[in-house]
Amino acid sequence: MTNRERALNLLHYKPVDRMPAVHFGYWHELLIEWAEQGKIPLELAQNYGDSNAADRELDRLIGWDFNWQHITGAHMGLKPGFEHKVLETLPDGTQRVQSGSGIIERIRPGVISIPSEDDYLLKDRDAFETLYRPKMQFDPSRVPVDYFKTFNETRDYDSSIGLSLGSVLGDIRSMVSVIGMSYLIYDEDEDLFADIVDTYAEMQYECVKAILETGAKFDFAHFWEDICFNSGPLLSPAIFEELCAKHYKKRTDLCHQYGIDIVSLDCDGVTEQLLPVWFENGVNTMFPIEVGTWGDQFEPARKKFGPGMLGVGGMDKTVLRQDRAAVDRELEKMRRLAALGGFIPCPDHRLMPGTKFELVQYYAEEVKKITL
Repeated sequence: MTNRERALNLLHYKPVDRMPAVHFGYWHELLIEWAEQGKIPLELAQNYGDSNAADRELDRLIGWDFNWQHITGAHMGLKPGFEHKVLETLPDGTQRVQSGSGIIERIRPGVISIPSEDDYLLKDRDAFETLYRPKMQFDPSRVPVDYFKTFNETRDYDSSIGLSLGSVLGDIRSMVSVIGMSYLIYDEDEDLFADIVDTYAEMQYECVKAILETGAKFDFAHFWEDICFNSGPLLSPAIFEELCAKHYKKRTDLCHQYGIDIVSLDCDGVTEQLLPVWFENGVNTMFPIEVGTWGDQFEPARKKFGPGMLGVGGMDKTVLRQDRAAVDRELEKMRRLAALGGFIPCPDHRLMPGTKFELVQYYAEEVKKITL
């Protein structure tokens, strides 16, 4: 049985010969650590990318079957993006940098983390109309049509392959910052924020439609959001439903028309309050099901929504920085969740610095022994 067959069978409640060992990639800093420790060649660390040749060689060295993050799509962001430039260097070396999305970030030298948001360009109607709306329009050059016309004949990687559906709100949060999104929704201009969401969503829908019209086939489709944190969503679930539900449904309905019945969504944090909107509008697979400090989110979701709620992830990646006993405890949890059906164990995000190479090898070997 191939890895692709194993994954699709598991998510359709069909028999498999064994559990696939699936991962979600690595922080670059971890790969450099491993290279410095002599665990992997430096060339692999320097050339790594999701599901590329270096990633596949790492799979071989570690014992993974494949990286779940094997997803392809169109150019569905701002086009063109803003110029990436340093605006200011502060006395302590911190730089104020304008990103391609128009966010002004503070980047501190030597700090490995997500940059702090300092300012943003998209503050009012004028900024949207002059700076952003033109960058949110669909045009055929966003879609590499020739690539997708030959996609079915040229795919040669033994894994499930997903179609990117873009982002309904997560990308916009990245453009205006968490603070900016809050002001736009609640204090500044509710109609403007709805216009931003609708404009961006329509462009992304047209991109997905153009890809599917080429005849390219995919095993699943995938949204990226990241609009929750450690105690829940970054906005009111009611407002989220009003603004976004229709856009999820429009894209998932399109997927169903083309035979794609697995639609996953990546959102970190505590997602419980937004799950009904996603599930009721065609998203049926949780990924990567971050554990964080709050614990398992998949089993409660399965109890609430039934067998139609699928999952990939849920494995607390932090145990891979500890010892075998911690990994064994997590494997027991994976066995319990796998027994529910419709679930594939996978680390709940990219493996971070401090992760122990031998523990990753051990986990990849042991997860394959999970039986259903």
